[in-house]
Amino acid sequence: MTVPARVTRMPRELKLFAGASLAMGAAYSMFDATFNNFLDERYQLTGFQRSFLELPRELPGFLVVFVSALLWFLCSRRLGALALALGMIGTLLVGFVPSNYAGMILCLFVLSLGQHLFMPVSSTIGMELAREGQTGRRLGQLNAIRNFATILGSFVVFLGFRFLGFTFRHTFTLTAIGLAVGMILMLAMKRSEVKRPGHFLSLHREYRLYYVLNILSGSRKQIFITFAPWVIVTVFKQPTQTIATLLTIGGVIGILFQPLLGRAIDRYGERRVLRIEAFLLAFVCLGYGLAKFLFPPRTAFLLTCAFYLMDQALFAVNMARSMYMKKIALDPSHVQPALTAGVTIDHVFSISVALMGGVIWKAFGFQYVFFLGIVIAALNFVAAGRMRIPRSASSGEAQGSPSG
Repeated sequence: MTVPARVTRMPRELKLFAGASLAMGAAYSMFDATFNNFLDERYQLTGFQRSFLELPRELPGFLVVFVSALLWFLCSRRLGALALALGMIGTLLVGFVPSNYAGMILCLFVLSLGQHLFMPVSSTIGMELAREGQTGRRLGQLNAIRNFATILGSFVVFLGFRFLGFTFRHTFTLTAIGLAVGMILMLAMKRSEVKRPGHFLSLHREYRLYYVLNILSGSRKQIFITFAPWVIVTVFKQPTQTIATLLTIGGVIGILFQPLLGRAIDRYGERRVLRIEAFLLAFVCLGYGLAKFLFPPRTAFLLTCAFYLMDQALFAVNMARSMYMKKIALDPSHVQPALTAGVTIDHVFSISVALMGGVIWKAFGFQYVFFLGIVIAALNFVAAGRMRIPRSASSGEAQGSPSG
């Protein structure tokens, strides 16, 4: 079946959510492709100062469970629209309002709150729109759409800065427009059922391994988000279009890789996929830390870019954690609150790793930050090995009907 035919046959709600994911992905890829160079050129930050910026940037991730509890009366789709609206406002504030570093931090907080509110909502809606037994496949398809969006957004940045005389304000404006489109599409979706949760702010003992996996995921994620692009920008002295090019290539890889990853999770299970991710992550961190010291400058830079792309692809494995939570949930109403709590737990440790990484970078050198990543990968490998899926959940997944 051709792609246009498949799109035509998609249910209305899936079309709208896919469109919103496309707009959001393109928007945030434009922001991500320029943000580190924006910081370097506008504020001339050191490695330690860059890591400290993750405190206000990641604090909304810690607060998201509390904000979600206050907004319990919004269904997942309306909460997603609100998250995109906050992202739009925050992007415009970062690009146009602050004249100093302190003002930029406050504006960045608003943007980050929108980003983090959307994280658990995105997984919840994706699983709602999946047929039984095809959850991994559906999440993989949606992630592939976001990767296509990454290609579009980062390619716009590459063309704009290389040939069209773009400034950072151009990309921030385009980011805000993309988020506005996504918000409108989310508002067009039908409201989903809302149940007042009694446990948004409580943790369940039965889900403790899921929380541990989020701790390790958040710690690993922060090394990639904060320090990996900062190495490319400051250690290898690369311009804005370099990160944009890497995001474009990573998007192409993701389009091919993520649907296959989703099917692999459905077929082989979350535990096996997460253990493979941990092994590959250790390899990536080792290469990122040592390439500059073992190879000539040009070769070291190309290898670092390759490790960056591999790490970017591995981010998609996070869908396995969401699927694991869905399978072990004692009640379906626990899923979104648990995913939201997972984001908060994730960010308690990701903030700590960002600050710790900044101290390590300043005291010993950037390579030791990635050696810390190897330790995190090893712990992730051990934790994933302890995963057990209830027989009823695993058999239900295996018996699901084919999905379009």
